[in-house]
Amino acid sequence: MIKFYYHPSPNPAKVALFLEEAGLPYELVPVDTRKGEQHAPAFTALNPNAKTPAIVDGDVVVFDSNAILLYLAEKTGQFLPGNTLAARAAMHSWLMFVATGIGPYSGQAVHFKHVAPQPKAYAVNRYDFEAWRHWGILNDRLAGKRYMLGDTYTLVDMAVWGWARVAPYVLGYDAWEKLPHVKRLLDEINARPAAQRAEALKARHAFKSEVDDEARRALFPQNARLEAGTAGG
Repeated sequence: MIKFYYHPSPNPAKVALFLEEAGLPYELVPVDTRKGEQHAPAFTALNPNAKTPAIVDGDVVVFDSNAILLYLAEKTGQFLPGNTLAARAAMHSWLMFVATGIGPYSGQAVHFKHVAPQPKAYAVNRYDFEAWRHWGILNDRLAGKRYMLGDTYTLVDMAVWGWARVAPYVLGYDAWEKLPHVKRLLDEINARPAAQRAEALKARHAFKSEVDDEARRALFPQNARLEAGTAGG
């Protein structure tokens, strides 16, 4: 059985959706990132980057949510496009677009809007602009297509769904007014029973919600360097 190391955040959500859609049996292993459990040696042995998610499938370990989606799709033969060079090229292109654009810029936009101390105007402007630019590209893509790769629901739509769930928090209250095609995809996937089961996973464990000093140390270890410099200085 697959061991699925999970936290209720966008990247693990993608994997949860695939597991539920594919009907794969798995054991949920909670990793409470606000308690710093992602830095424990038992987890970093699986994912040296100390980020959720990760999976263990027998003697196979996979980390990074997008790598996990590809692994599970290849393992099961499900939620892949047609087996042509053109179809697989589109899949890899859009999956990597989510991996290297949507996720990082959305994450940094959230950090600088909601967490970072002042001064931060330049950083907010940069990451908000880039987040909107990337989401706008997705919205344009979906304007003429039901799904990211055309008429077939694939792992790329699951990757988009993981982040689309939190788009208003990333971008602001007007996200859905400006991204109607992304919202259409989100609504369609949300209506799927597998997505509802994936969303319900977060209620299985009492994950820490407050961002106190313990959580800040766990989530933003780089701040220790600033504090050390201040103390020494």
